[in-house]
Amino acid sequence: MKKQKNFQLATISVLVFAVLFMAIGFAAYAQTLKINGTVNVAKSKWSVHFVENDYQEEANSVAATNHSVGETNFSFTADLAAPGDYYAANIKVVNDGTFNAILDSINMSTLSEEQAKYLTYTVEYGGTPFSASASGLNTALTVGQTVDVLVRVDYVQPDDAADLPQENITVNLSADLNYSQAN
Repeated sequence: MKKQKNFQLATISVLVFAVLFMAIGFAAYAQTLKINGTVNVAKSKWSVHFVENDYQEEANSVAATNHSVGETNFSFTADLAAPGDYYAANIKVVNDGTFNAILDSINMSTLSEEQAKYLTYTVEYGGTPFSASASGLNTALTVGQTVDVLVRVDYVQPDDAADLPQENITVNLSADLNYSQAN
């Protein structure tokens, strides 16, 4: 029995020594790597907007009775008296920010079936005309770039004179130019 106790004590001592040896051995092979860095971040801004003082009506266009150009809003009121009259104005959009932008979509109000018989409505962006909403455009507007936007509403002669409006009407039109940051 004493032999067995000595054997167990010797076995336990060997196991404790082996565990200590492995711990010391692992510590000798362990290494900690550190990363230190400093980053300086430059100021930046998102600034895609209308050029506020750059509004021009097209020659032969009916003059607007009222118009306003703000940073993010252009509004107008025009009176079209007879077929052949039209209102057309050019405004500018500028990327005054520090990173490139993308025109993703143009969302335009839709003329009713009746209104479409005697009115046309277009928004021309950088020379490309749109008469309906368009998505997936992916049109670049780089830093410092300016692009012309022409808004035009025409009072057209319908095929059937009965399709002319029988009373004065007001048609509200809108267009949203949706930009995002270029990747």
